Amino acid sequence: MAEVTPSEHGKRAVFGLVILALPTLMMAMDLSILYVAVPALSVDLGANSTEQLWALDLYGFVVAALLITMGNLGDRIGRRRLLLIGASAFAVLSAVAAYSPSIEVLIAARGVLGIAGATLMPSTLALLNSLFTDKRRHAMAIGAYMSCFMGGIALGPVVGGVLLEHFWWGSTLLLPVPVMVLLVVAAPFLLPEARGGEIRGRIDLLSVALSLVAILPFVYGVKEIAKNGLTGVAVVALVVGVLAGVIFVRRQSRLAEPLLDVSLFRNRVFASAATLMLLMGIMSGYAFLVALYLQSVAGYSPLSTGLWLIAPTFAGMVGSMLAPAFTRRIPPGKVIVAGMIISVLGLVAVTQVGPESGVALLMSGFMVASLGSGPAGALGAGLIMTSAPPEKAGSAAAVSETSGDFGVSLGIALTGSIAAAIYRSAFSDPVPGVDVDAASTARESVAGAMSVAQGTPGPAGEELARRAAEAFTDGLNVAAAFGGVVALVLAVVAGISLRHVPAHGDGKDGSDDAGTASPTDTDASADDRGTIRDLVDEQGIDGAEDTEHSRTSR
Repeated sequence: MAEVTPSEHGKRAVFGLVILALPTLMMAMDLSILYVAVPALSVDLGANSTEQLWALDLYGFVVAALLITMGNLGDRIGRRRLLLIGASAFAVLSAVAAYSPSIEVLIAARGVLGIAGATLMPSTLALLNSLFTDKRRHAMAIGAYMSCFMGGIALGPVVGGVLLEHFWWGSTLLLPVPVMVLLVVAAPFLLPEARGGEIRGRIDLLSVALSLVAILPFVYGVKEIAKNGLTGVAVVALVVGVLAGVIFVRRQSRLAEPLLDVSLFRNRVFASAATLMLLMGIMSGYAFLVALYLQSVAGYSPLSTGLWLIAPTFAGMVGSMLAPAFTRRIPPGKVIVAGMIISVLGLVAVTQVGPESGVALLMSGFMVASLGSGPAGALGAGLIMTSAPPEKAGSAAAVSETSGDFGVSLGIALTGSIAAAIYRSAFSDPVPGVDVDAASTARESVAGAMSVAQGTPGPAGEELARRAAEAFTDGLNVAAAFGGVVALVLAVVAGISLRHVPAHGDGKDGSDDAGTASPTDTDASADDRGTIRDLVDEQGIDGAEDTEHSRTSR
């Protein structure tokens, strides 16, 4: 068999990154693209409000619940194999969901689609470890991966809005099909197979059940709080989730081959990075209020709202891509701290937004906050992956994704509850000229208030719209302030817990904190620019350390 040259391996690694990034983009879009399609599918399938929520949320519930299980499964059967199985299932189930004849079929398809989605996320991150063994290039690849994930979430509403202008609601769910087919065809040629060492035992099914019981009720509980406040159902769900989580962790510490290796958290950098990912998600919880402001207060359409959101998402992608370049000279902890300070400045601007101040101040502040948060996401994920042993890459990737998902859920629940409480308080007094039923509808949401205001002629409708806009904006301001406080906490955590992690290009080993030795960066040059082009050039010119790995993985 012909030997793979360093240049050939470098090109294969970059093409492999593209193959892994594209399904990540599609999967992230699947988290948000259905939001703009809800009105159309509700009419077509006759879905009530509860069924709508299940169609939207069940996919995310299942993904969050099974990430750890799938990361462990990939360590056992092979990460590329699991990726191919999951991609094939994702394509088929996306088509089933798109052509669902009833809301029940759609809900079931979205739930099973979450199982397939859970196989993709830890597999892609773990395979990046195999493609990029050099620490600097790995950091750049993680930055590209996180940018695709962030871009997918932002592009979902935009692409969905465009498709709904011309096609039926199911077209929004067909986008992943050709991308997953491309992945299945190309992956055997571009991606190496990798496993988690000698893992011989079966997966502990009780641990799988405990992880489901811990995550599903907990996520449901925080979402219930965000929607309806601290209800009895929410409290029960949270208690059940926490108790199951405690039992799960205790069981993992006693098993010879656990589903989640809790010993990973004994590594200071690993535990700190997982905490950072959790805080990052909580901090970003205010972002969904920005979209509501654009539609309900500023009056933009879903498509226009999606287009407005491209700029801050692009800013976050820039922050993710630039962060690895900065860590060549600056320790990652300091880069994250600097980014969080930038985010705080942006969030302070959002706290000054008023109902009639226009979107310029809002979107400027949102862009600055997104730019500053990019490094924490990219570097946090990279630190988790590089601080874990290679044979535990799948489990480490699952922890990274689960931390982020939990953070986002908690962030939405907390900021949503804060904003909702402030909004409802504005309607404690009746609005003159508005009947009780209409006022009750207006009190539930700003969208409902604006709908009622449009149907209420004269000064009463104008007063209702004014009060709703002011109340919602007040809630947005406080939510942004909460995000700023979390950003400051994140900066403190990063500055203290990561202070011993050196810059990637300073020649230090870093194994004491990171858990793995840093490769010697003998090919680093003064004009390294930290872009994807550098990644291509460096992989092609200096891939000698990976040649043997490539030769064995063909």
